[in-house]
Amino acid sequence: MSRRQFALPERVGSAPLDDTGCTVLHVDMDAFYASATLLRHPELVGTPVIIGGGHRGVVLSATYEARRFGVASAMPMGRARRLCPQATVLPPDHDLYATISAGVMETFRSVTPVVEPLSLDEAFLDVSGALRRLGSPATIGRQIRDAVHDEQGITCSVGVAPSKFVAKLASNLAKPDGMVVVPRDEVVPFVQQLPVAALWGVGDKTEEALVRLGLRTVADIAHTPLTTLVRALGAATGQHLHELAWGRDPRTVEREQREKSVGSDETFEADLDDAVLIRRHLLALSERTAARMRAAGTTGRTMTLKVRFSDFTTITRARTLREPTDSGRAIHEAAVGLFDALGLQRARIRLVGVRMSGLTPAHEAPIQGVIGEPEHGWRDADRAVDRARARFGTGVVRPASLIQPSPSTTAQRPRDLS
Repeated sequence: MSRRQFALPERVGSAPLDDTGCTVLHVDMDAFYASATLLRHPELVGTPVIIGGGHRGVVLSATYEARRFGVASAMPMGRARRLCPQATVLPPDHDLYATISAGVMETFRSVTPVVEPLSLDEAFLDVSGALRRLGSPATIGRQIRDAVHDEQGITCSVGVAPSKFVAKLASNLAKPDGMVVVPRDEVVPFVQQLPVAALWGVGDKTEEALVRLGLRTVADIAHTPLTTLVRALGAATGQHLHELAWGRDPRTVEREQREKSVGSDETFEADLDDAVLIRRHLLALSERTAARMRAAGTTGRTMTLKVRFSDFTTITRARTLREPTDSGRAIHEAAVGLFDALGLQRARIRLVGVRMSGLTPAHEAPIQGVIGEPEHGWRDADRAVDRARARFGTGVVRPASLIQPSPSTTAQRPRDLS
């Protein structure tokens, strides 16, 4: 569905909202990555802020103040800076995002076990089994919004409807920090007042094709013969849009599926050909990936290295470890081994990435101790670092090789007079 904001349709009647049968909720965090980052920068709340990296990366998120200037997720950073030069640009904090996401998902699971995450910051919930315990769907939606704000310090928007499609539409129309309920008998007029771009699956090209047919609203699609839609858009798309235009979506909320892989990658400001610097970046990516795995309670056995060269050629290499791990040190050793085995000599590299797959719940994959390792070894150290980062911020503890000495520190270093 388009992430563009549309006007909330007018209700067809004045009767009180009846949420009977509206047991599907779509909950979406508001500007999640930006809102989470601002928890560390409260002085920037209310100002335009862009989350992203460098001039060659893309926008991960932006505050609503920056979005008013046209800044959008996935936009090249160079363009975003031109649109909103007064914005503050902050780097992403993936460890923080994973921690907050885990807390949000735990809030959802406290309401219902039928949770279908779509990403770190949004999910569908089927609350039909929670009505007797917690109240009506709208009441549950308000409780979730309050809990997320109180526990995580960020806001979310909620759509309450009889189906997934309409619930997701409603949450988008509720943004930011709101809730929209679409009663069962108001679904068709609600949907048909919207522009065609609001339909799930209508991108720029499909929207252009619909406009060429003279179809600008969902009502236009609904009242166009199905044969015309199929002839113009193809059988699958034509049938799909016809069903949505009448508010039909038979899909049910699917219980959460475990993530198949966890990883991170980085696009450099300028192409690198220094192997020492690349190994340092691999260490940062390995530590970030390991922290995400520990936050999710998983371990992994297969480490995949991704390398993209200056001409955008991309290669991957994988290694399966003897035992599952959630240690940044072990992941980094495997990544460096694969990188060194490539035998790259002064190759100019644009991006590197680290990914772990073959995931297993940590409690189901006890990790065997290493002979000679102290009783409190690397795993205990990793968890101590996690606790320190959760309390004081992700930058408070890091490997020594990732700390860059300041010019003043370097200048004051004692000289060797021997």
